[in-house]
Amino acid sequence: MREQVTRVQALITSLPHYLITSLPHYLISSSPHYPIIPSPHHLITLNLKTMKNLTIGLLALQGSFREHIALLNKIGVNTVEIRLPEQLEDIDGLIIPGGESTTIGKLSVDFGLLEPLRAFGREKAIWGTCAGAIFLSKDAHRKQPLLELMDITVERNAYGRQISSFETEVDFPALRKISPNEAPFHAIFIRAPLIDSVAGDAEILATLPNGRIIAAQQGKLLATAFHPELTNDDRIHRYFLSLLG
Repeated sequence: MREQVTRVQALITSLPHYLITSLPHYLISSSPHYPIIPSPHHLITLNLKTMKNLTIGLLALQGSFREHIALLNKIGVNTVEIRLPEQLEDIDGLIIPGGESTTIGKLSVDFGLLEPLRAFGREKAIWGTCAGAIFLSKDAHRKQPLLELMDITVERNAYGRQISSFETEVDFPALRKISPNEAPFHAIFIRAPLIDSVAGDAEILATLPNGRIIAAQQGKLLATAFHPELTNDDRIHRYFLSLLG
């Protein structure tokens, strides 16, 4: 019996986190006799208790904000599309989606959002994916509107044109803080930027095998060069939620 339990444990722990959390409760909770696998929810209890009270804003000027909304709603988080400065007052955190960083920057200026976004990022959590990571950076090696909140430098379209887009598995150790799933994250790079360097309080969270930086964090600010919202894996979204406290 115990050998069978061990095999079940191995099978369940090999599953992606979003599948583990959807399993029947009796498979993932402790039993007084044969614990199948400790519930993964102990790692994210705080987030699960507060998710219903959280509202995450999506900067909805351009880009893949709808994909982020769909994934956040799937895990029970309230979302709102942000297009005006006053909307920032009612959210707990903000995601700046992938898209075209120059367009996002110019529209932020046109809508009077640039300074309000900077003020928001000094106090609350912001996550930038792909173009959003560029927009968060202090230097993109060209003149364009930037929030200049993160001590990172970024190179736009570092991997080439659209045809050079790619997918790969990446190790993202920080995710183990919120999930028992140690599987690599399936990262999707579409005309992706490269995080050239980090400085000050910024730290590297993940790299490609060749050492190229693909994710960084500075306090409550998070930057990823790829598109987690285009997968069914919610671990990075949950990690971002853990920064809100």
